[in-house]
Amino acid sequence: MNELFKKIIGQIASLWGKWSLVQKIILLVIVAVAIGGVIALALVSSAPTMVPVIDAPVRDEDARDRIITRINEEGIKTSVSAAGTIMVSDEKTARRLRSLLIREDLIPSGTDPWAIFDRERWSLTDFERNINLQRAIRQMITDHIKALDEVDDANVTVVIPKRELFASDQNPVTASVILVPKPGSDITENRKKIEGIQKLLKFALEGLKDENIVITDQNGFQLNDFAGLAEWGRLTRIEREQKIIQVQEAKYRAKVLNSLQETYTPDRVRDLNIKIDMDMSQKNINTSEFFPITIQPDNPSTPYDDSERVKSITRSQSTSDTSWKGTGFTPEGPGGVEGQTAPAYRDMSNLYGEVTQHTLTNNEEINSRQIQEERSPSIDRVTVSVNIDGQWKWKYDDKGKPVVLADGSIDREYIPVPPEDLRATQTLIQNAIGYQSSWGDTVTVQNIRFDRTRQFTEEDAAYFRQKQIQMTILIFLSGLAILLVSFIVFRMISREMERRRRLREEELSRQHQMMRESALREAEEEGVEVSMSVEERKRMELQENAINMAKEHPADVAQLIRTWLLEE
Repeated sequence: MNELFKKIIGQIASLWGKWSLVQKIILLVIVAVAIGGVIALALVSSAPTMVPVIDAPVRDEDARDRIITRINEEGIKTSVSAAGTIMVSDEKTARRLRSLLIREDLIPSGTDPWAIFDRERWSLTDFERNINLQRAIRQMITDHIKALDEVDDANVTVVIPKRELFASDQNPVTASVILVPKPGSDITENRKKIEGIQKLLKFALEGLKDENIVITDQNGFQLNDFAGLAEWGRLTRIEREQKIIQVQEAKYRAKVLNSLQETYTPDRVRDLNIKIDMDMSQKNINTSEFFPITIQPDNPSTPYDDSERVKSITRSQSTSDTSWKGTGFTPEGPGGVEGQTAPAYRDMSNLYGEVTQHTLTNNEEINSRQIQEERSPSIDRVTVSVNIDGQWKWKYDDKGKPVVLADGSIDREYIPVPPEDLRATQTLIQNAIGYQSSWGDTVTVQNIRFDRTRQFTEEDAAYFRQKQIQMTILIFLSGLAILLVSFIVFRMISREMERRRRLREEELSRQHQMMRESALREAEEEGVEVSMSVEERKRMELQENAINMAKEHPADVAQLIRTWLLEE
């Protein structure tokens, strides 16, 4: 093998040496082109295959931008081909996006509804072709519905009847869907999502109408019976309206209650009841308003109103006068025929009369304006009631101590809220809620005592417990003071007795010392040799050493004496 390989290399080297420069350059170019083709083929083969979301290209740029923006909200990467076709990475994602776009009416109006289900099927007969078409449509619809995140499973049945010659004999296209929602999904209660599935079916089947679509859950409950769900929608709307009223009541209550509690303390204003009646109906109100004409506006620099207003301005005026004098004549009809004039007018015939008529016509110009407003919702009536408790104060005797009743409780006095404070509070609440007497608003502020039996019992128990603790502490401190004074007196007496005993012993020792010294002096004077005992000699030596030490170290001796005194 190695010899064959060496032989091939030798032949190539010999050929390479025989070739001219032009041949060598041509060979290198061919090899480079071949390597580039292989690399390009590898890159194209490794590129992911893209699947169109809608097979038909989207020509409208605005519609394409809306579709791409909605797809980007789902976190899916897209690309647009040169022809305008929107592409995604796989078929499963494409099916889910088709369902989403149909549900939200993002499919362009000019798009063929069959384009999203475009699949080629080969058949030999028209019957087989129709069967394959229905199977393809049913499978594609099923795949699209299953691609929804909130659907666990779906079963779709589609019936496309044979075309008849006359329209009256043509049976309608029908479709039925059984949905199995995922746990925690609200697709069975969300009307918008059910309508999206219904639109998906209408896009998929030509001629399919809403009344021929039945969508049920796994329990057989029809989900697209929107007429039957109208009552449920009405209850939902009533619930939302009640929630709006409750939010409004809570806002007013918190606003007024916080203000009152800061004024009277939270313990005296514990609760506030408020009821708001609101009109949730929509009203379009057209109002014609007439107002005076301002001739001269008010001068803001003057403290009074110097404006001039008139109700109207005369735009034109016409006057007419009519005077008539003569004999009154009452026609009775043609000659020879009896007239039909009433007797009362017949008696007035041929009488002399005079008539004067004066007419004055004024065309007045006034200011007017048309006001159109829409009210929904609006507050019809607000009622507020609040109770404010008075103040309780303890009664004290002449010594400044609380008065205790016979049952062992502390006597208290109730001070009600003054009427002027209640009126001021009522005015405060009226201004806070926008009081309108014409709307029937009512504000009630009362002063009713709260039941504070439990509170008073706890306060009395705490007071007497505190007094008992104070008395116990006082007795303990008194006993401790007596014990301390007794100890000090005992210590002083014992120290005094010890001092007297020490003085007495010192006096006796001094007397004995004086006696010994006098005896020694006498013996010395008489020249008698006196012998001292060992104890006396030792005592004399200690005394001489103490005297010498006191002379040499007076500070140390003084500190020693202080220590002895402190110990005693």
